[in-house]
Amino acid sequence: MNRLSGIRFSRLNRLPGWGIVIGMTKTYFSGFRCFSCGTEQGAEFEGYICPACGGNLEIRYQWPKEEGNWWIDDSRKDIFRYQAMLPVSDLSLASPLRVGMTPLYKVPRLGKKVGLNQLFLKDDGQNPSASFKDRAGAVALVRARETGASVLCGASTGNAGSSMACLAASVGMPCVIFVPEKAPAAKIAQLLIFGAKVLAVKGTYDDAFDLCMEVCEKRGWFNRNTGHNPFTREGKKTAAFEIYEQLGTVPDWVVVPTGDGNIIAGIWKGFCDLKEAGIVDKTPKMLCAQSELSAAISQTVWKLQEAGNLTPDWKTVEVAPVAATTVADSISVDIPRDGLAAVRAVIDSGGAAVTVPDEAILAAIPEIARGAGVFSEPAASCAWAGLKKAAKEGLVKADETVVCMCTGNGLKDVASARKVAGDPTPVEANAEAAMAATDGVA
Repeated sequence: MNRLSGIRFSRLNRLPGWGIVIGMTKTYFSGFRCFSCGTEQGAEFEGYICPACGGNLEIRYQWPKEEGNWWIDDSRKDIFRYQAMLPVSDLSLASPLRVGMTPLYKVPRLGKKVGLNQLFLKDDGQNPSASFKDRAGAVALVRARETGASVLCGASTGNAGSSMACLAASVGMPCVIFVPEKAPAAKIAQLLIFGAKVLAVKGTYDDAFDLCMEVCEKRGWFNRNTGHNPFTREGKKTAAFEIYEQLGTVPDWVVVPTGDGNIIAGIWKGFCDLKEAGIVDKTPKMLCAQSELSAAISQTVWKLQEAGNLTPDWKTVEVAPVAATTVADSISVDIPRDGLAAVRAVIDSGGAAVTVPDEAILAAIPEIARGAGVFSEPAASCAWAGLKKAAKEGLVKADETVVCMCTGNGLKDVASARKVAGDPTPVEANAEAAMAATDGVA
């Protein structure tokens, strides 16, 4: 048992030039590289973070010199259709639930509001637990089972936890989730319904995260925590593969609601992997959308851009913490756990960061619902609110192709939606009253 990882690696083997081989099935996974200092580790590395500087790691590959659709398995209709681009092999260990292949809608009525002619909405609220986080959980689950883990554990504001609980339940695996005590009731209900052991920590998400880290270390549990576990980013990058497949091209912009930074970093990595593998010849610009009340990543991006420092020594870049208080709980983060990777995604892509007030985030919920027929939670609606601001400021141009990520279903936080939904019209139980109340509808 390696105390850095808390999981057994008895099932992993090494073959020259093959990266890791699990169950004697080839994967192009070849090792790890630190986002901060660049130090590399082989695929047999058993830890989670860089042993040289403690920074977060990204997973690396040795891509084949092949043409055609070698990277797609058309027999699958979930994220594992891209198994050749992922660091897992034994799909008999995957959840039976369908994760990924969520719809990409063209939404011209929303686009018209801000003068965008090619606007698309990626609805990840249609994943099993109604959240984008199922992508990360699906890959983490296979990794955990391949490495002999007995318990899945993580900290969450709600979505990552309910996702892991959902997927763990689908294969009968124990799951322990740490949440801040003020997490939305709907998300807590999901966790409990799926049978997870839920610890409501008296404090913030960051307190829950730190406590989870300590308990995982002491108990030797598989630590799914965002940023800390590089395999979560690999699951999230599959959204990039789907966007490319569904559009038939690489968009000009991808708009991502951002809190801890793992989603925007993951989607950016997906496009980078496509380019490195020779599948595409360009990448999109990443637009980081944050609440003004949880803007650590945006502030770091602006600081670099204002200084003209677009090729910094990443070892010297720090993402300063904030005191987050946004109503969008899923992106309310004091210390972004994948902050550096997120900042790199924006800077390296030539993208931008925008922040919006909570009032704009809440107002975006009914706008998306009435303009596109998609119900989004506050964190997801932040992407549309941020895109509106970016379009108004001229950052995003009228004829650019834009994909706006909807990362979670509105039923995750009905209380927030109710604040901006309006009220029903009371009527007496007779036709005359109902007819009078509906005058002017059409």
